[in-house]
Amino acid sequence: MSETNRFEPIDLSKIETYELESRPSKVAAEDFARPVSEADSLREFLKKFPGILASDSLRRVAERIRNAKEKGKPVIWGIGGHVIKTGLAPVMIDLMKRGHVSLLAANGSVLVHDSEMAMVGFTSEDVDASLSTGDFGAARETGDLLNGAAMRAMTEGRGLGSVLGEVMSDRNLKFPELSLLKSAHDLGIPFTAHLTIGTDIGNFHPNSDGASLGAASHTDFRIFCSAVRELDGGGVYLNIGSAVTMPEIFLKAVTVVRNLGNPLKDFTTANFDFIQHYRPLTNVVRRPVANGAGQGFAITGHHEIMIPLLAAHIICGD
Repeated sequence: MSETNRFEPIDLSKIETYELESRPSKVAAEDFARPVSEADSLREFLKKFPGILASDSLRRVAERIRNAKEKGKPVIWGIGGHVIKTGLAPVMIDLMKRGHVSLLAANGSVLVHDSEMAMVGFTSEDVDASLSTGDFGAARETGDLLNGAAMRAMTEGRGLGSVLGEVMSDRNLKFPELSLLKSAHDLGIPFTAHLTIGTDIGNFHPNSDGASLGAASHTDFRIFCSAVRELDGGGVYLNIGSAVTMPEIFLKAVTVVRNLGNPLKDFTTANFDFIQHYRPLTNVVRRPVANGAGQGFAITGHHEIMIPLLAAHIICGD
């Protein structure tokens, strides 16, 4: 037999088969979506989503959030600046008023965009246009607000988020209803700010002081750790729109809590983002809940679509 035809077609006549109905399967008829009607209520509309993959995960995360509220366990929202820049502050504030937010933890960009929206009603400058002239990030009011709050926070031994919320609440803002900082303060919801010095525009303003920024942010980290400790037994941690800072902060808080001898299990984590990056997947979805400590979810999509859907499931789901 030559090398070119030494493999004969295999004989398939003795392949063993089974009855289709005996096989466990991942998708069933009851999981399929149902057509939407113009007469549907929001609750009816949500029930027509398929019970498959991200749609099912979204429903389950919303259920965990409702359960956490019923148990008196915290629901911590770790957010990045895109939550503000995609217009979601009103949705978040409504969830805060409904008791579905126990603590807001934000990176530095949230402070910039939230305060600018409240002060003037717009944010997110054109970096390409302003970088070449050296004007990028040089808005005086933004820098004065953030750095002034940091110096006050250090002097008073408080966290930056708390002081900023107080300052925003005392100001005559043009759009106060759009500020997470002000709303958190007015509703008595803790707000922690987690800075990476050098990444935020206020860090290079004339009144910027590294010591005060660091002290205020470190106090907020300690407050955040206390909240993470309470996740044990049914709490929920959500990471939304932060690819690096908040996932790293959360991972360190988890190890602080466990290092101090506190149990941290039976809790839920979820990452919402347009792209599932390494750190959120590893530091939020996988590592903290490993070895049976809980369950993590990764839900991919645009914030401006997924977060209103999540809110709808929280409010109207059952």
